[in-house]
Amino acid sequence: MKSILDPARLEDIEFSNDEIARYSRHLIMPEVTLEGQKRLKAAKVLCIGTGGLGSPIALYLAAAGVGTLGLVDFDIVDYSNLQRQILHGTKDVGRKKLNSARDRIKDINPNVQVVLHDAMFRSDNAVGIVENYDIVIDGTDNFPTRYLSNDVCVFLKKPNIYGSIFRFEGQCTVFAPHLGGPCYRCMVPEPPPPGMVPSCAEGGVLGVLPGIIGVMQAIEAVKLIVGIGEPLMGRLVYFDALQLRFKEFKLRKDPKCPVCSANPTITGLIDYDQFCGIPQARAAEEAEPPVPEISVEELKARQDRGDKFVLLDVREPFEFDVARIPGSILIPVGELPSRMSELDSADEIVIHCKSGVRSAKALRQLQKAGFSKVANVAGGILAWSDRVDSSVPKY
Repeated sequence: MKSILDPARLEDIEFSNDEIARYSRHLIMPEVTLEGQKRLKAAKVLCIGTGGLGSPIALYLAAAGVGTLGLVDFDIVDYSNLQRQILHGTKDVGRKKLNSARDRIKDINPNVQVVLHDAMFRSDNAVGIVENYDIVIDGTDNFPTRYLSNDVCVFLKKPNIYGSIFRFEGQCTVFAPHLGGPCYRCMVPEPPPPGMVPSCAEGGVLGVLPGIIGVMQAIEAVKLIVGIGEPLMGRLVYFDALQLRFKEFKLRKDPKCPVCSANPTITGLIDYDQFCGIPQARAAEEAEPPVPEISVEELKARQDRGDKFVLLDVREPFEFDVARIPGSILIPVGELPSRMSELDSADEIVIHCKSGVRSAKALRQLQKAGFSKVANVAGGILAWSDRVDSSVPKY
């Protein structure tokens, strides 16, 4: 395989004695040598996201000696990130992820130039960000950004290294139509309906899993830069952590792909939220009657007064074991249709979940079944922990 870098960019690359010592295990490999290390130092890699996938990607590319790392993120560090987002530490909670990521990368390798893009990756800034890099690595977990990163990479002829994770499963591939492979739209022509595929925040993820997939993405970047091995173009690797098994699937270019085919119908960046149906889903929700809500403060006041009502928790049993609001009964939202007989429509029922999303869905189900005295706890048990009882753990 040939390196994606122009050889002319290596002419002025030099190494200090400290760098020679740092990269010595690369330099003695006949597949890498000093020439390959020069390519790594000359390379510019953009990582979209500094979370679960972005952490091992950035850490290992910095350690490997990639000369310029661009990071795109706008989030702050939260305690719930620390189980998998190893770029950040306990001391960084409340900080911008970009700032803690920069500090960690510089500690690993001060020779790396870290470029921060403190913004949401959107159609109006994607081209301006991506055009300055050789490779894009997608470390995000939402469909609009995946389609956006794919399309901008197709238009600018940049390899797009894709990875995704959920619970115990992950996958990785390289999209590069300009090098003969397919693009993301060839694999996923249409996005799933909003809400159909749960996020890691909703379904969870094994903390070490993004380490596996993120490292695979970093390996693919190194291979493309140095010009070694066989990149994952036209091949998708699937990983099952529970069985510790890898499977490989062939990916083919779609001859009618709207972006990367010979006759594309999409030739510029579009509204990706619109494409993924997010505004339509919001409009459909807004067209329904408002969900009756109460605040956690009002819930606490009702409990203190001794008001008669049923406090229904619609989370999963393992969540109930982690944290619960006193006096609640548990019926997971997935079991609610078959267990409604356990509830009395004459009772006042107050429903909660982790953040208020699942409980709102449960409330709609109860309303359709004839329950009229129902209310949703806005913000769920997270709001309860924040504003009523901090001894209730957040997860």
